[in-house]
Amino acid sequence: MRPDIVPGAIFPDYELSDHTAKRRKLSDLQGQHPMVLFLSRGGFCPKDRRQAEGLVQLHRELEVSYCRLVTISTDNITATNEYRTGVGAHWPFLSDAGRVVQKDLDIAEYTDTANNPMIPHVIVLEPGLVIYKIYNGYWFLGRPTLEELRQDLRAVTKKRRPDWDITTPELKVAWQQGRKDLFYPYGKTYAQTIGEQD
Repeated sequence: MRPDIVPGAIFPDYELSDHTAKRRKLSDLQGQHPMVLFLSRGGFCPKDRRQAEGLVQLHRELEVSYCRLVTISTDNITATNEYRTGVGAHWPFLSDAGRVVQKDLDIAEYTDTANNPMIPHVIVLEPGLVIYKIYNGYWFLGRPTLEELRQDLRAVTKKRRPDWDITTPELKVAWQQGRKDLFYPYGKTYAQTIGEQD
């Protein structure tokens, strides 16, 4: 992994074609929400398919938690769509058949000369594509469990949401005074909150 891709840094805002061939930027897919980014070897890999099957379960929780999930693989668009459908996923899968991400991040899996995939990683992103945590998944057990991802997203959400604990007297008073700008989704967007904290 490139040496500047570390927690606290801004992850590159790659633009790739999704499983429907539509061009998508990571920042647009993330919006103002935390995001889990799965850099995948591809649908040919049984380890990646197993991980994606687990993420199907987590994705339902992410949807109601205002979090996002995106997969990028080195598959072409047809294989990307088949990979997504085959595991029963409902989140965006992006195709990096040109190895743009793989080369830019310096994560070519040089031990696999047949498929030329990227070394799988899972990256937890705060709003604004800020890197919170990076997991190297070359070995399957290096990949995060669903519970580890829940804990990471809890920490990110708690850090970024001013209304995390609405039982505080200050927030109760703010609500009673009609100051809803401290509460999601009434007022401040993540982007505004990020700007004030950074």
